[in-house]
Amino acid sequence: MSEKILFLTGKLAIKQLQQILEKMQPEFSYEIHQLGLKVAALMTADMIARRLKGMTFNVDKILVPGRCRGDLNALSKTLGLPVERGPKELKDLPQFFGQQAHKIDLSQYKLKIFAEIVDAPNMSVEAVVKRAYYYQSQGANVIDIGCLPDTPFPQLEEIVTTLKSEGFSVSVDSLATDDLLRGAGAGADYMLSLTNESIWVADEVASIPILIPAQHGNLQSLNKAINHLQTQGRDFIVDPILDPIHFGFTDSIVRYHQFRQQHPEVEMMLGVGNITELTHADTGGMNALLMGICSELNINHILTTEVSHHAVCAIKEADLARRIMFAAKENNTLPKHINSGLMSLHEHSPFPYQLDEIKEFAAHIKDPSFRIQVSAEGIHIYNREGLNTAIDPFDLYPQLNVENEGGHAFYLGVELARAQIAYQLGKRFNQDEALMWGCASENKETGIDLHNFKPAGTTLKP
Repeated sequence: MSEKILFLTGKLAIKQLQQILEKMQPEFSYEIHQLGLKVAALMTADMIARRLKGMTFNVDKILVPGRCRGDLNALSKTLGLPVERGPKELKDLPQFFGQQAHKIDLSQYKLKIFAEIVDAPNMSVEAVVKRAYYYQSQGANVIDIGCLPDTPFPQLEEIVTTLKSEGFSVSVDSLATDDLLRGAGAGADYMLSLTNESIWVADEVASIPILIPAQHGNLQSLNKAINHLQTQGRDFIVDPILDPIHFGFTDSIVRYHQFRQQHPEVEMMLGVGNITELTHADTGGMNALLMGICSELNINHILTTEVSHHAVCAIKEADLARRIMFAAKENNTLPKHINSGLMSLHEHSPFPYQLDEIKEFAAHIKDPSFRIQVSAEGIHIYNREGLNTAIDPFDLYPQLNVENEGGHAFYLGVELARAQIAYQLGKRFNQDEALMWGCASENKETGIDLHNFKPAGTTLKP
């Protein structure tokens, strides 16, 4: 028998709710109950408890509007039925139930993120540890200690031992064999980077080596080192080196593909910083594409940085991107409609209502409170005095009659500014809520980010 759901709504939304549910032809059965208030968004848990007191419904659960405030767990106990929030916009009901039916787990991933602290020689031990905890909170699995050429690094051993005592996995990053020997001797888990000429370092320490070509772009120069480590039964990782755009980028992608064909079982690393740091474009899309390449080529390690101001979310983005790509691969699906956290500027469904529908809403309003909505036609603000539409909020101000109401004018200014940004970029606007910027911004109500994927610390998929 199919599940039966009770939808609670208000007077203004009941007709639209009925139409949407009829068009959906859902697998579940349903009832609709109008709670006796005009605007469904004003519904609260306490109000529902009062107005449903003594009433009985032959349903399996109750769905309330997404903006319903209050403790739904307590309400569920009061009513003796599970009570859940639906989407904030009625138009999103089909997508809401589609996602519920095919909810994809984002708790798993395979790829490890090495996050490099590039200026560690110039930092105190305390500062490095603080940075390490921040990188870990963003999704890093390994803290990479970057060494600088011709720069004294007397605190290297202390940094490594301190991080290890704090529970971090640590790598030391240098082309100088002395730095690698010191860091590995202090307990580093990995060392970047060895070539054929420096492979002897791996014989001296237990750290896992990351190999790079002795001659840039020459994959054959890796074979001797690979054979040496395979003969010893040692773990190792190979990084063919990703080059910046216009400085060998496409050729380097081809190299990764060639190496994977030649060595289908060898662990690989992709250093993404040459793209995210050296391209002035938003890094969310770059990380999505780069993690997609990693997924296709079974590359299970990346090295990333957050040096440039435009790349300050690179680790968090890579964390979400690897989870999305892993889930897409596991479910044999495109990386679409899995999670929107990498869509900072645009959204796939920015304008849920058309102008005709907004006009219909406005016609039912009998109070002085302003409602603001955005459609493909512009920004709309309405109350009982009528509906006004414009592209530029300044064109609306003379129609609002709030010149002598400082607080009200300030509030409308903030909301109309958000509405204008949403209209210009194609983003979802919800009155009284901040715009959504994907995993580039934090939501203090829901935790580390806006999109409910589990932060780093969940187990890696073997």
